Amino acid sequence: MNNWLRKNPQVRTIRVAAADLNGQARGKRIPSRFADKVTTEGTRFPVSVLNLDIWGEDIDDSPLVFETGDADGVLKPTERGFMPMPWLDAPSALLPIWMFREDGRPYPGDPRHALRAVLDRYKARGLTPVCAVELEFFLIDDSGRNLQVPISPRSGKRRKAAETMSIRALDQFDLFFTDLYDACEEMDIPADTAISEAGLGQFEINLMHCDDALRAADDAWLFKMLVKGLARRHGFAASFMAKPYEDYSGSGLHTHFSVLDENGDNIFDDGGPKGTATLRHAVAGCMNAMRGSALVFCPHANSFDRMVPESHAPTGVCWAYENRTAAIRIPSGSHKARRIEHRVSGGDVNPYLMLAAVLGAALNGIEDGAEPPAPITGNAYAADLPRMPSDWKTAIDLFESCPHVARIFAPEMVRNFVLTKRQELHYMQELTPEEQVEIYLDTV
Repeated sequence: MNNWLRKNPQVRTIRVAAADLNGQARGKRIPSRFADKVTTEGTRFPVSVLNLDIWGEDIDDSPLVFETGDADGVLKPTERGFMPMPWLDAPSALLPIWMFREDGRPYPGDPRHALRAVLDRYKARGLTPVCAVELEFFLIDDSGRNLQVPISPRSGKRRKAAETMSIRALDQFDLFFTDLYDACEEMDIPADTAISEAGLGQFEINLMHCDDALRAADDAWLFKMLVKGLARRHGFAASFMAKPYEDYSGSGLHTHFSVLDENGDNIFDDGGPKGTATLRHAVAGCMNAMRGSALVFCPHANSFDRMVPESHAPTGVCWAYENRTAAIRIPSGSHKARRIEHRVSGGDVNPYLMLAAVLGAALNGIEDGAEPPAPITGNAYAADLPRMPSDWKTAIDLFESCPHVARIFAPEMVRNFVLTKRQELHYMQELTPEEQVEIYLDTV
């Protein structure tokens, strides 16, 4: 692991960082000469640090703080190892870490461990999920009172219009995207296709599919960090918040996944367009847990501004073949790549919790042999369907009580997440929409 540092002697400082429940990077800055100690012994900080609210404050009634003396956890490097931080001016390295208890057991309130626990269930059945994510984000000029599209470095103009799949919109910010792809290569993030989207200054970049879901979540977490940091170097903001503009579509984080058996065969592939019974079981599992998992897919006050009919965000619990109005879409194409696309999450999610919720729900359905209702056809917004929660409080209550969620997440994770979101709900109600946007713009 330290070979990377030896090959990059210009790096003088490192950051060790773990993802908290909101996906915020929490950790320390350390001189690189002390890297050997970190990689061999790990580092320590309070367990409560992974359970802070969106402002970085302790949770008032959390048992992790005063009841336990605000005890430390042990943070160890993930298998990712060191990587550069191309958005900083000084050469620096990032070392992703995750939390363990003093006796070496994984800490169940760590989002990365939540995903690992789901993957352990797959592994026990001889199964391996293959995942890919599509991340939408906005480039924003936040220097004035109102948010707006940045001035194009090429034309010197500000285009105040949606530019769906516009090459011109991509070319307007060519220097940024060129730097972004170069940085992704440096960080070994598999960035693939980029397109402009339907929102104002909105873009999407797909990450390549991966047969290691932990790595796929790492890639998404690191990519969000990179995009936001690099945009600031270019003089504007990048944000993954769900809905920065009232009159334009919000940002989603869509997930595609299939599942391989021990022979490397796709268990969703029946050689035709419909997919196997196992695919239907996985779909049913995702649908059964969808309302209960809404807090993971829509974790913030602003998330629910995106979840409105006819806004390219699914509001009804349903599935369909090749239909982007449905919450779960089965894409067409080669039967060998038969997969499920889960379209509910906003761009503001924690990727570890999101993938745990999606893959865990699918496995619930596979284990139960659950059957979904018939796939819909036509416009899902016009259909009579069970509805996703339309407000934050309902989503919190459903997450706390849902039996499907309880099969996916450890009790401590459920408790911590609920306490966090109830505190945020309380304090967000005191803020204006503009103040909420200011908080979410850079954080999520």
